[in-house]
Amino acid sequence: MDKNKVIMIRDIIIKNRSYRKFDPSVQITREHIINWIELARFSASGRNMQPLKYVYSTDKQLNKKIFPNLGWAGYLKDWDGPGEGERPAAYIAVLLDRSLASESYCDDGIAMQSILLGAVEEGFGGCIVGTVDKKRVAELLGLPDNMEILWMIALGKPAEKVVLETAKKGDIKYWRDKEEIHHVPKRPLDELVYKGF
Repeated sequence: MDKNKVIMIRDIIIKNRSYRKFDPSVQITREHIINWIELARFSASGRNMQPLKYVYSTDKQLNKKIFPNLGWAGYLKDWDGPGEGERPAAYIAVLLDRSLASESYCDDGIAMQSILLGAVEEGFGGCIVGTVDKKRVAELLGLPDNMEILWMIALGKPAEKVVLETAKKGDIKYWRDKEEIHHVPKRPLDELVYKGF
């Protein structure tokens, strides 16, 4: 096994955090988005059904309409999400094409990880958003009834620091300090490896 490649993969995964503040001066192009969606296309799919479809927006006006229909950080009760000048440069709606399958199995997680790792590799970052007014966003995107929004991915050039730390006493709630550094507690490895033979 090539240790350098393993380290590179580890570094990219560690850099792939849920970023919620972005630098508005750095745009994401159509080419970026298409390249990242292609990484999802190459990824594994349950039964090889490939039922996921994607709609993206790099349009500032459409992004402005999408933004208020998303929830940003459940554990940060006193924070309503990124303010003006911190908002995403792009969104990808991850859709289930119900004309192909009734469920996505694990495809959505695999696809979103692939998209975000591609973004991180190019110096961008994002956040998977599960709190979505799906009806309203579907209207904004002009989706037919068979296209169900599963998730939204917010993307941009990260404008915040996110650090990993070891969870203490099972407390896994992320938080922000006085300097607005976002802390993400992760359970220690010895808690995750339940048994080995």
